[in-house]
Amino acid sequence: MSDLAQQIDKNRLPRHIAIIMDGNGRWAQEQGQDRLFGHYHGVESVRNIVEGAAELGIEYLTLYAFSTENWDRPEYEVVGLMELLVSTIRKEAEVLHRNKIRLHVIGDMSMMPDNARKELNEALEMTAQNTGLNLIMALSYSGRWELLNAVKQVARDVQNGQLDVDAITQEVLQQYLCTRAFPDPELMIRTSGEYRISNFLLYQLAYAELYFTDVRWPDFRKENLYAAIVDYQSRERRFGKTSAQIT
Repeated sequence: MSDLAQQIDKNRLPRHIAIIMDGNGRWAQEQGQDRLFGHYHGVESVRNIVEGAAELGIEYLTLYAFSTENWDRPEYEVVGLMELLVSTIRKEAEVLHRNKIRLHVIGDMSMMPDNARKELNEALEMTAQNTGLNLIMALSYSGRWELLNAVKQVARDVQNGQLDVDAITQEVLQQYLCTRAFPDPELMIRTSGEYRISNFLLYQLAYAELYFTDVRWPDFRKENLYAAIVDYQSRERRFGKTSAQIT
């Protein structure tokens, strides 16, 4: 792990890393356990990666914790996940605050149980003035939901005369997204061997570097994060230009 950390150029860190935390259920089944067993062990990975990102000086870390599609999972799993969310936020809020980590949430909070919203709102308020790592939890979130919601808001503002159609630019549209306060991710990591972005930050990932690993989320640790960053730093980011134009 120390060798990987030493390979990282601290002057070329991605400002924003987004992670699809996949593989909890499969990890549990491989252990001969119930899927919720994997979700509980996945919390330790969250703790470890948040700590690692903060130590490196990453400014923004977005974790895809629960999608709008996840509501369609078996009821026992959804209930268990919500209970785990509430207990984890309750336990971790003080730790985040002590480490100057600011918590943010993106997604459709109206879908969340009352006790989950209460714990989240208290943690958001507690950490609101912190100036360290911005930890963004995507809960009851999907990219298509976000874009549909943005289109509706734009249409209302045009209809009400608050926005002129010809004035709509990419910068204006971004102000209607959940992530308007954050830069777009430069690096997206997905664990557990799946090669897709699964409705995650569809607009924001347009120019992100994508990194896929077979490691299940409960086994993902700082050394795996370091490996992803080293790989990211080996790539040439051209944004549609030629190599000659960016050198």
